[in-house]
Amino acid sequence: MEPTHSATIRVGAFIAVFALFALWEVFGPRRDLKASKRVRWTSNLSITAINPVVVRLLMPVLPVSVASLAQIQGWGLLNTIAVPYWAAVVTGMILLDLIIYLQHVIFHAIPFLWRFHMMHHADLDFDLTTGLRFHPLELVLSTTIKLSAVAAIGVPPLGALLFAVLLNATSLFNHSNIRLPLAVDRILRLIVVTPEMHRVHHSVILRETNSNFGFNLPWWDRLLGTYKAQPRMGHTGMTIGLAQFRDPALLTLPRTLLLPFTGDPGRQPINRH
Repeated sequence: MEPTHSATIRVGAFIAVFALFALWEVFGPRRDLKASKRVRWTSNLSITAINPVVVRLLMPVLPVSVASLAQIQGWGLLNTIAVPYWAAVVTGMILLDLIIYLQHVIFHAIPFLWRFHMMHHADLDFDLTTGLRFHPLELVLSTTIKLSAVAAIGVPPLGALLFAVLLNATSLFNHSNIRLPLAVDRILRLIVVTPEMHRVHHSVILRETNSNFGFNLPWWDRLLGTYKAQPRMGHTGMTIGLAQFRDPALLTLPRTLLLPFTGDPGRQPINRH
C-alpha cells in the first residue's frame, strides 16, 4: 500500500473518531472538567498540529514504508517463517501492541524518559485531547521504537497500517471523558482498554499512576501484574494529573513544551519506589 494512501486513511480515521468522541463528551460526560477547556484544548490541539511536523522532519519514514521494505528484503520474524498472510497481520499487530505496552512502562521507569512522558500526565483533566498530548521528542523516540519493532517483527504493511489507525483511535477512546454503562465497561475491558480502565493511570496517587499501561489490548496489564480495576477515590472523586503540577498556568503551550526541561519530575518513575 502506498504511503500517501496510508496517510490519507490515518488522517480520515482520526478526524472521524475525534468528532465522534468530542460529541459524546458534550452529551454524555463522565466527569466535570476542572480547568479551562479553552486553554487546555488550545494547548493540546496545538501540540497535535506540531507533532506530525516534528516527527516527519526528524523521522521521514512511515511504518508502512518500513513494513514494505522489510517484506521485500525478507527482514523480521514473520517474513522468515511460513504463516498465512492474515495470521501474520494479526500476530504482527498483537506483538506491536506488546511493544507499545513495554515502551510505556519504560517511559515510567527511566527518569530521563519520564521527563518527556510526564507532559502527558500533567494535564489537569482527562478527555480525548489528553490522548493527543505527547511531547514531540517523546513521539520521535516512540516512532523510532515502533519502526524498529515493525522491521524486527516483520509486520506486513496492512498490519502496520491497521495498527497505526487502531492506536490513534483507541488513544482517543480510552482518554475520552465519556460515560459508559458499567455493564458495558465490564465486557469491553476484556478486549480493549476502556476510559474507565485507563483513567486510573492518570491518578495523582503513585501506585495508580504506575498501573494500567495498555493502550489497545488490556491483556498485558493483567498478565504482567500492572492491572488495577478501579481508583481508590472513585472515578468522580479521583484527582487527575501529577501532584507537583496543579497550576493551570502550566497548561499553556509554551509552558507545556518546556515542562520536560524546567518541571519537577516528582517521585513518579517506577524505579524510585
